[in-house]
Amino acid sequence: MTTQLSVNVNKIAVLRNSRGGALPDVVAAARCCLQAGANGITVHPRPDARHIRADDVYALAPLCAEFGVEFNIEGNPFAPPRSGYPGLLALCAEVRPAQVTLVPDSDGQLTSDHGFSFESDLDALAAHIAAFKALGARVSVFANVGNPRVARAKDLGADRIELYTGPYAEAFSKGGAERQVALTAAAETAILAQSAGLGINAGHDLDQANLPAFLKSVPDVLEVSIGHALISEALYDGLETTVKNYLSAIKKAAC
Repeated sequence: MTTQLSVNVNKIAVLRNSRGGALPDVVAAARCCLQAGANGITVHPRPDARHIRADDVYALAPLCAEFGVEFNIEGNPFAPPRSGYPGLLALCAEVRPAQVTLVPDSDGQLTSDHGFSFESDLDALAAHIAAFKALGARVSVFANVGNPRVARAKDLGADRIELYTGPYAEAFSKGGAERQVALTAAAETAILAQSAGLGINAGHDLDQANLPAFLKSVPDVLEVSIGHALISEALYDGLETTVKNYLSAIKKAAC
């Protein structure tokens, strides 16, 4: 099994939106990533349209189909529609992504910074999962490392969890015992989820430095979704080269 790399292109849209107009072109950037060998594209359209907009979602879907790769759409299923944002379910009904990743974020969050607790709103979450699966999508739910209830995601109908790796990345930068504690916790959470029949994805603050150790320690990670670090590194090395570097890091971690 080779871990798949899905490139999150949100940051391309952030740069475009900061100036207005059409540059940099989100679709052109995604095409470059796919030509370099990326296994899929991830977007996280938010109701406030701070980066990826609905029109980007509509434009990226045929690109992913052209390359025969997975389109992963992230979002909060509880967020209501608003002007310019038809809602996560409505977007997915139109473009039929291969995977939908459910994230409990809000407009006030700078970025996604926690997973579902699986303590409340379970019936409502199960209903949302069923609705996305009815569209033919695989459903993954964002989960914190160390969550003892992570196996509940399977009971709710989810196919995978995405481990929130922000705390791991912070611990990795500190090194020593903190790094190992974070890796052990991630591995234990993954094994707990896998024992319930869930697949494992991972994402948030993963980069070329901390990704290999994570993949060597956490068993059978099916997919990593990486955006911020990858796009940041691409400013220096170029997008094609950076994607290839990540693919190389994934390959080496599997050895």
